[in-house]
Amino acid sequence: MFRRRLTVVLLLLAASVVLQGVAAVFALQEAERQVVRGRMASDILQRFVELSATKQRLRSWVTQYNIGAGGQSLERDALERRMRVLLQELQELTVTSADLGGGPLGLADHEARLDALAVLKQSMDTLSVALLQTRPLSPQTQAREAWDALAEVFEQSEGRELRPLISQSIAREEAAMQRERAAADASLSRMRTLWIGMALVLALAALGATLYFARALRRPLDALVSGAQNLQQGQLQHRIELHGRDEFAAVARSMNEMAQALAQHQQREAQQRQWLEATVTDRTEDLHRANESLRRTDVRRRQLLADISHELRTPTTVILGEAEVTLRQPDPAASVWREALHRIADTSRQLGAVIDDLLAMARSDLETLSLAREPVLLAQPLLEALSQAAALAAHNQVSLVSEGGLPEQARVFADPQRLKQLVLLLLDNAIRYSHPGAVVQWRVRTDSDWAEVCITDHGIGIARKELPHVFERHFRGADARRHRASGSGLGLPIAQSLALAHGGTIHIISPASPSGGTRVTLRLPLLLAHPTPDTVLDPPPEQAPDQALQS
Repeated sequence: MFRRRLTVVLLLLAASVVLQGVAAVFALQEAERQVVRGRMASDILQRFVELSATKQRLRSWVTQYNIGAGGQSLERDALERRMRVLLQELQELTVTSADLGGGPLGLADHEARLDALAVLKQSMDTLSVALLQTRPLSPQTQAREAWDALAEVFEQSEGRELRPLISQSIAREEAAMQRERAAADASLSRMRTLWIGMALVLALAALGATLYFARALRRPLDALVSGAQNLQQGQLQHRIELHGRDEFAAVARSMNEMAQALAQHQQREAQQRQWLEATVTDRTEDLHRANESLRRTDVRRRQLLADISHELRTPTTVILGEAEVTLRQPDPAASVWREALHRIADTSRQLGAVIDDLLAMARSDLETLSLAREPVLLAQPLLEALSQAAALAAHNQVSLVSEGGLPEQARVFADPQRLKQLVLLLLDNAIRYSHPGAVVQWRVRTDSDWAEVCITDHGIGIARKELPHVFERHFRGADARRHRASGSGLGLPIAQSLALAHGGTIHIISPASPSGGTRVTLRLPLLLAHPTPDTVLDPPPEQAPDQALQS
């Protein structure tokens, strides 16, 4: 109800404002038209006065010229030209004034003005011919006759006197100018009265609407404020006594319902608090038991780390001992060297297994990994990683095959050692989970912003349901455990953390082809937005052709 009333009042006020604006626009247009007509009448009057003065100056020039007292032809031409310009301007101003209108008086003035301009134009043509024929008077010429002929040219045209014609035109234009100025003043006065009247009407209407709504809103607003204060103080049993069908009654009903709901919620909260206290007590006991279990687990972890440290010390001691014993022999045979190297290799494999167990228990903190990033040519760490991966590939009877060269000029902002570690981790995974005799393919592509290192194997692949978990620490799929029992499940998590630290990403697709396998794509941002065209580097000289490593 209040909304409807307020809307109606605002619409009425808005309509009044629009009406006032429209009226003001029309009044301004009328006043502007009156002012323009007044200015036009003033311009016409000014031109007639200047035309009369110029004609008088031209007549003085002719007189001086006739009696031989001076007078240059340039001055005559300038005066004649000025009179023609004034007649042309009067013609244009007359047409413009007629377009502006002006009532019956304005129409009569327009017709009289056109008549005068026609006579003056004809007089100007006759005068121009007479001026060209004017010569200084000789002693035998009768001065009176010459003067009368000159006076007839200047004073008459088509049987009409020019002096009274110009005087009447000046008087008529003065009257028109005074009339237009009076009309403009009257229009401005009407406009001022209209604005003041409409402003007073709007002010009174706004004041009346303000008083009405102030009286109508005081009681419900006071009741709502009082109810809100009581609810704020926690008096949830308080109810607002407002009845009816208007908006305030609806708000009062909503607040009363809210108070009732809060009271019920308060009661339920007390019950929940009691239940929560009992639950907290039970959970505290569970935490104590869990803490005791963690303490025992930590003890077992410390013991296990101590055992692993002991296991690390043993094979390193054996390797050192084998080497020292063999080196102390004066000239050992080749078979002695071979046997010693076999024992060292076996011990090294045992050491690798122990290190794998240590990695599985260590929980590496990759988040605190520090990087020494610098502008690096991408090819350098890739070549180092491929060189180290070649030995691992040969040991596992796997071939590394290139599907293209390395970009020579591509640069990245990276830690060279960490980047080499990242690529080596991906190559190590591809080699270890490939079958003997299989091929691991790699390629490097660059565009304007990114470099992609793509590694594809044809090994055991990754099950679809296991793909979302491959970057979780210590996760190893069922096929991976069957193919290779040893392993910590930290390779891909470490690789992903290194890629993210360099601003890149790792994407895995498995199966990579209908025959199986896995494709891992490493994307790294290039340091330059537009690198120079890539060239292909030659493969490392130390890699043998039978390893199928082309670069």
